[in-house]
Amino acid sequence: MSGGTLVTLHGRSVLACAADGPKLCEGADALRVIAEAAGYGAQLVVVPVRRLAVEFFTLRTGVAGELVQRFVNHRLPLAVVGDISVHVARSAALRDFVTEANAGHQLWFVDTMSELEEKLRRQGRPATA
Repeated sequence: MSGGTLVTLHGRSVLACAADGPKLCEGADALRVIAEAAGYGAQLVVVPVRRLAVEFFTLRTGVAGELVQRFVNHRLPLAVVGDISVHVARSAALRDFVTEANAGHQLWFVDTMSELEEKLRRQGRPATA
């Protein structure tokens, strides 16, 4: 469990994972969060950056790919909230990954919840399922 709470951001039901809790290190961790989100009927999951294993930010470990792929497979967007500038400064590959992710609709990296809400506002209200 993420110890998260359900919030509404720009018309979307969002599971906001608690800042304190177990690190997301592998696919099984992502699946637990996805199951919790499904139980709430969440349309988006927000994970604080501190909940991600440090290996997530070294792309060659495959941790980021494994975690993100679980969310993609379940068609559940993921937003990572918090400052990742230290990690991005160390890796051109990560910088490119973040830039590409932020241009899409499945994975976003934002510094604050306000920034996420603005991104959702610019996207417009999601289609209902």
